[in-house]
Amino acid sequence: MTAAVGVDVGGTFTDVVLVADGTLTTTKVPSTADQSEGVVRGIEQACEQAGIDPSEITEFSHAMTVSTNALLEGNGAETALVTTEGFRDVLEIGRQTRPDLYDLDAEKPTPLVQRRNRFELPERTTTEGVRTTPDPEAIDELIDRLRDRDIESVVVSFLHAYVDPSNEQAVAERLRAALDVSVSASHEVLNEFREYERTSTAAVDAYVTPAIDSYIGRLAERAADLGLPQPRIMQSNGGIAEASEIRSHAVQTVLSGPAAGVVGASSTASTGAEHGFEGFVTFDMGGTSSDVSLVRDGSVERTTDNEIDGYPIRVPMVDVTTVGAGGGSIAWVDAGGALRVGPRSAGSEPGPACYGRGGTEPTVTDANLVLGYISEETQLGGELGLDVDAAVAALERLADDAGLGSAREAAEGVFRIANANMTRAIRSVTVERGHDPREFGLVAFGGAGPMHAAALAGDLDIGTVVVPHVGGVLSAYGLLDADETYDAVRTYQTPLSETTGDELEAVYDGLVGELPVDEAAADVSVRRSADLRYRGQSFELEVDAGSPVDTDALRTAFETSHERVYGYAAEEPVEVVNLRVAAAVPRSVPETALPEDTFEKLGEHTAVFGGEEYTTPVYRRPTTPGTTLAGPAVLEQDESTTVVPPAWEATVRENGSLVLTEVQR
Repeated sequence: MTAAVGVDVGGTFTDVVLVADGTLTTTKVPSTADQSEGVVRGIEQACEQAGIDPSEITEFSHAMTVSTNALLEGNGAETALVTTEGFRDVLEIGRQTRPDLYDLDAEKPTPLVQRRNRFELPERTTTEGVRTTPDPEAIDELIDRLRDRDIESVVVSFLHAYVDPSNEQAVAERLRAALDVSVSASHEVLNEFREYERTSTAAVDAYVTPAIDSYIGRLAERAADLGLPQPRIMQSNGGIAEASEIRSHAVQTVLSGPAAGVVGASSTASTGAEHGFEGFVTFDMGGTSSDVSLVRDGSVERTTDNEIDGYPIRVPMVDVTTVGAGGGSIAWVDAGGALRVGPRSAGSEPGPACYGRGGTEPTVTDANLVLGYISEETQLGGELGLDVDAAVAALERLADDAGLGSAREAAEGVFRIANANMTRAIRSVTVERGHDPREFGLVAFGGAGPMHAAALAGDLDIGTVVVPHVGGVLSAYGLLDADETYDAVRTYQTPLSETTGDELEAVYDGLVGELPVDEAAADVSVRRSADLRYRGQSFELEVDAGSPVDTDALRTAFETSHERVYGYAAEEPVEVVNLRVAAAVPRSVPETALPEDTFEKLGEHTAVFGGEEYTTPVYRRPTTPGTTLAGPAVLEQDESTTVVPPAWEATVRENGSLVLTEVQR
């Protein structure tokens, strides 16, 4: 038997996709405080549904939110920083940019390392190499001081360590030998110039690594008890890596879950080609947040310039924009009497009021239930019933606070505001980057994404929405489709005109040698790229370097990219800044048949669209290609619900995806 399982942990639900001998099984269980407990429960439930024993699973892929939660909740490791003498405050100084230009009270995020835990060593590395090595006695004294503190993790970041890391290596090795703590050396995490971004990225790594190491250790033990293979972990770059790699450098997982969803959505690119789209906007709405990204020409958009909660992180990531608007986002009234939604979430415990688990605050899910987008009889995840009276009571309290007349009016307000938040996120990755959203389709997934997708598309003049047949658990599905991926980078600052293709090839060969893959293997693909800029510019553009490297072709590629991004190209000298390699070992989801069509009318009820009430039929979601349904309609499946508004229709495609199209404006 060939059996593979993918498990994605969200803020509210843990999603599981199991493929065993060509049969696809999906399930969704509530997330738990210790995420590994929910993971194991979900796998056991999926195996029970599929009629197999967990020990028959041969591949286990996993995405989680442990590192993201540690950052957002501020409960990561007690971290110390060891840095070059005179640079103790680099994390606090940062860049001379304000979070809000016109807000005189704007504050930067609190540094992850308290000032009392930042230590200096007399050492010096310049752009020419090492000038002064650390004094062994100073290192011994540092070790004693660290022992006296309740330190759980240490980051070592020296000035210009990207040129020659020998000083960092020497200190990191001494600390690892003397202390029972995690040690993150900046050149191992991010071998680039710019000391603030490099130190920040390494500090994030040190801050979250103990939590990730502990979590993966617990999960590995529970997996072994079930007879499961060791988990392989989704990275922020959209690729899978071995757990041992992640346990030592956890910064790679800060966008683990969202990246898996975008990878899963990219498999629908063929549908976009049929419609002549430039690409897709991916829209993943879960219980806590909504994640938006772009897929163009079948490729996932990536970036190395990102931040989480104000902390710069320069490792390669899927380019995702996140807003605090999910099914569990709490609606509230601000001091000025305005209705707001999120970013605070009810999570899975106690969850929205309608979950009947003690939650009393109104959420987006409660609003959707009152508006008729979710049936009263719906069992979320196939097992969680809904309490309509509790949802109405919560929204009535909100209506009183907001000066609205009824629970329905409050629900309509919550729905519109949540959609406005998500629309802004979609505009940020399209309009604000020079893309016309009308030239894109919208791929909707996550537990709540297909419920809101058509409304969002209508607001953005996007005429087509695609809902994959496993849309409610697409992030878990994407885990099975993600390649095994590894990245490496090295700063190599030189004028492009003063280097040769052979010199660049030598650097690239060294970078590939750092990766745990065999470049000569038939199934390994290696992409080489370079960060280039005009002389005097502060930031770079990444362009494909090709193989073999040709410096003239590099300049042409840079000028083309610069003109596309900034509207012009110049005759100025071009500089090489960083060289990058990305190696991928392809993986794919084993072929599966579409699930048996259980299409039937389950009943009908009243739903509200645009302030008007409509008698709306409720169906089990169809899977037979060619089936077409006119809106208004609600299409249910165990993991998610698709809402088809009036003037829209839904058609099942050959791959089981639902394609919603606006037939009347």
